[in-house]
Amino acid sequence: MAQAKTLTTQELEQVFAYVDKNRYAERNRAILAMSFYAGLRVAEIASLRMGDVLNSDGTIKSEIRLSAAQTKGKHPRTVFVSQRLRAELERYITTRHVKNADVPFFHTENRLGFTPNGLCVWFFQLYKNAGISGGSSHSGRKFFITTLANKGIGVRILASLAGHKNISVTQRYIDVNDEQKRNAVELI
Repeated sequence: MAQAKTLTTQELEQVFAYVDKNRYAERNRAILAMSFYAGLRVAEIASLRMGDVLNSDGTIKSEIRLSAAQTKGKHPRTVFVSQRLRAELERYITTRHVKNADVPFFHTENRLGFTPNGLCVWFFQLYKNAGISGGSSHSGRKFFITTLANKGIGVRILASLAGHKNISVTQRYIDVNDEQKRNAVELI
């Protein structure tokens, strides 16, 4: 099976611009942000409840604690909320009227929570409609890991952020391009 495409920053901006012109822009931006700015898998995004993301006073938590049941490897982990992610989540939460802790954080048009499979289809359709070829539900995780790796973050930290127990899995997410190779040889 082919690896998910890692979007460029320009392609990500293109997707956000597309989202901004359509219905549920705040929700869709927040879903994208969870993928691209926190590296969550679609099943993790779909499993989020209001109580996972919001403090009791309705503010966004600085750390989202995923339970073992919410993760692929069945190991709990902490997702750190960056300022960029926080801004998107705050914008989205203003559109939600029900903030009961047990209600799905992201909802479909008929106010039900997304299924992981439904969210995969949502990502595929979104990229297609935004004119991005090859994008998939895993593109956000690849962007997240590759971007941090390119900024010098060590693979052990990346593995922890991604919820990988083995750094060899994390290394497969890191894309290498010709520009990086050109810059590397110029360091000699």
